Amino acid sequence: MPELPEVETIARQLRGLVVDRTIRDFESRWIRLTDPEPAEVVAARLRGRRITGVRRRGKFVVFDLDGGDALVVSLRMTGKLLYGVDGVDERYVRGQIHFVDGTTLRFSDTRKFGRMAVVDASALDAKGERPRPRAPLHSSLGQEPLARGFTLSWLRSLLRRRPRAAIKPLLLDQRAIAGIGNIYAIEALWRARIHPLRKAGSLRPDEIARLHEAIRWALRKGIRLGGASRRDYVDARGRQGRMQREFQVYGRAGAPCPRCGRPILRTVVAGRGTFHCPHCQRAPRSERAARAMTAAPRPRRP
Repeated sequence: MPELPEVETIARQLRGLVVDRTIRDFESRWIRLTDPEPAEVVAARLRGRRITGVRRRGKFVVFDLDGGDALVVSLRMTGKLLYGVDGVDERYVRGQIHFVDGTTLRFSDTRKFGRMAVVDASALDAKGERPRPRAPLHSSLGQEPLARGFTLSWLRSLLRRRPRAAIKPLLLDQRAIAGIGNIYAIEALWRARIHPLRKAGSLRPDEIARLHEAIRWALRKGIRLGGASRRDYVDARGRQGRMQREFQVYGRAGAPCPRCGRPILRTVVAGRGTFHCPHCQRAPRSERAARAMTAAPRPRRP
């Protein structure tokens, strides 16, 4: 699933390709692409609108429109926004935006998980300090980790508010911090030497400082390398990213840790495949005790 660096890469590219273009028509090729709003209504709201900007909010690509609305695109697992790309497989094109100059922006999505919606642009700018679980995710997103507001003191405050949460699932909570996904959470925790199951409230001040730096490091590196292309991700020009060549621990189970040389372990945390170095990222005491109990031989019956 595209995460912050991949979505940021796409948004930056499209900013130079579609800004100031006027939409002639919108075509939906799949009935649920614009749920819950009918595609005909979305098309009517888009016709004649000029794209004034392209940006990212969390994991969403946002097309700002004249008049105060915005087209929000959720790529989910296999979505792609492609402009000027030849040889696109028409079987997977779920929607198209046709511009008055004759060019087209295509939305391709193999697994049909992606969505498009026209919303009030102001709803995207509110931070999720008071999460609204039943509200659409785009209107309940948390702090942007590369924004000025993501300070060390802000992160410290978040961890104080959620002291019992395991740190990795907390990093993935889009209503707390917007944009971090599984890959970059794993890479950041490795750099910060923090085990994915550590409780947020157990982190020392120096560990919080390391985590703050590591989150920004992982995300900025991903953007610099154009994102990670492990499966379906390509940018707006149809090109793969290079971040997958630079993974320190993600997807490297059994390989030596780049820092200490010990084998990297794969576990499952909150239903997500997770990679860490058991030497550099020491497990919390409760996890070590549970592992010892599992490994202890059962006493023989007399």
